[in-house]
Amino acid sequence: MSNTVLIPFSTTLHVRDTCLCLHVQRAARALARRFDNALKPLGLNNGQFSLMMALNRPEPAPMGPVAHVLAMDRTTLTAAVKVLERRGLVETLPDPKDGRSRLMRLTEAGTALLAAALPIWTRVHGELDEEIGQEMAPLRKTLAEIR
Repeated sequence: MSNTVLIPFSTTLHVRDTCLCLHVQRAARALARRFDNALKPLGLNNGQFSLMMALNRPEPAPMGPVAHVLAMDRTTLTAAVKVLERRGLVETLPDPKDGRSRLMRLTEAGTALLAAALPIWTRVHGELDEEIGQEMAPLRKTLAEIR
């Protein structure tokens, strides 16, 4: 006879209906698809848009702060930057203060593409604001508090 403990299906339904992580993941995937579809004509996805927006600064950005803003590790950030570098949208340069570190910045082509993408992002956000309504502000606040 097996010693396997069976979890009742009612527990599965309870977890499905109450799991914050599951609901946030589902919402994140739906939002990602929505922004990916909207940005696709420009050859961008939502992650690339967010990365490029994080690099839209007066001075080249070090990896650490950009990784922190995007909530990703440096290895994942490096891989994402390389894709944009190959497209000529981002460049990396040595940090004059620390030769072992790299700084990142948008190229002219990257800045132009980001400028073309911004109205799309604004439109999709406007649609979401209309659909979700006055619940949007507390939702953003709550999500920003999760660390």
